[in-house]
Amino acid sequence: MATSVKEKKVSKPKAVKAAQGEEVTKLRIRVRAYEHKILDASLKQIMDTAIRYDVQFFGPIPLPTEIKKYTVNRASFVFKNAREQFEMRVHKRLIDILNPNQKIIEALTNLNLPSGVNIDVKMM
Repeated sequence: MATSVKEKKVSKPKAVKAAQGEEVTKLRIRVRAYEHKILDASLKQIMDTAIRYDVQFFGPIPLPTEIKKYTVNRASFVFKNAREQFEMRVHKRLIDILNPNQKIIEALTNLNLPSGVNIDVKMM
């Protein structure tokens, strides 16, 4: 007995709609750092700024850690089997701020974050 199963196609909304029917603008902040403690401290500053200006945000969302491994010979000429391995870990987090106003954007640009923290900001 063969039965056919009908598949439902679920369509994703093209843009997130607000309650009034207007489109929601998002400020997507992607933060990268080599040390997770410094990364978490800078994320806390960003979240405190968003709370201070009473803006709705989602996050921090942890993204997969990027691991780069390097293998190096210990000796320059002989002893090929003697090798060392080094790795660099890049920790990443993501924060979405919904409907950002001019005050929150100005406050985020004036934040004094520690060195070694890379920030990418996109307006969606």
